[in-house]
Amino acid sequence: MRLLLHNIQYGTGRLRRFAWLETLLRTTSHFPNISRFVRHMDPDIIGLVEVDSGSYRARHKNQAEELARELDYHHCYRVKYPDEGLGRRVPVLNKQANAVLSRESILRTAFHDFESGFKSLAIEVELEGVTLFLVHLALGIRARQRQLGDLHDLIAGCQKPCLVAGDFNTLAGTWELNMFLRATGLISANTQHQPTFPSWAPCRELDFICHDRAITPLRFKVPKVPLSDHLPLMLDFELEHETAKPLSLTDDGH
Repeated sequence: MRLLLHNIQYGTGRLRRFAWLETLLRTTSHFPNISRFVRHMDPDIIGLVEVDSGSYRARHKNQAEELARELDYHHCYRVKYPDEGLGRRVPVLNKQANAVLSRESILRTAFHDFESGFKSLAIEVELEGVTLFLVHLALGIRARQRQLGDLHDLIAGCQKPCLVAGDFNTLAGTWELNMFLRATGLISANTQHQPTFPSWAPCRELDFICHDRAITPLRFKVPKVPLSDHLPLMLDFELEHETAKPLSLTDDGH
């Protein structure tokens, strides 16, 4: 199976440093570029961070629904802020979401709100052979550490092979995840610590795909495609009961 993770910056494609205000501009001219890239990668599971679920930027269209319809995938999404949080009451923010798309049927979804952090959502998606948690952690290090503790507790109750993916915002360095990885037994697929941010000059490893030992990684790649301020991550993997299939020599992930 192939998992593709990407923080798509709401489809804005604004790559200039310190140009965050430009993320308020319309996204309809750039989002098709992201769609073409995703189609080219042909993933079985897609984790999308920073999805516009219908603000004026996307002409009130839900990017997750649009992409799922184009690919004929199953999907789920939710705004990343708690129901009673400030983010639900502010225009544009109340359409900022995360989403999971899957080629195979989604058996169960759950939306967990961490107790700490302004953005505090973990999406849990159960497929036939694996459970995926998609996260976008807080900007403050103390809130992130508390969120990692909550995420540990969620993973502890998982009955299937487990994947955890998302933008972890490890702004202080990847050491932030050391205790979390030891406690959960998860392994980062990015064994070479390839940086993922900013896409135009990557120097920080903020985005992660982690897996438990029931999952065998076959191939990991950080495609160098500047479609967002974050680079995407791709993991080909098999479950322990599956038989490995040879990868195409022409499939270079670009």
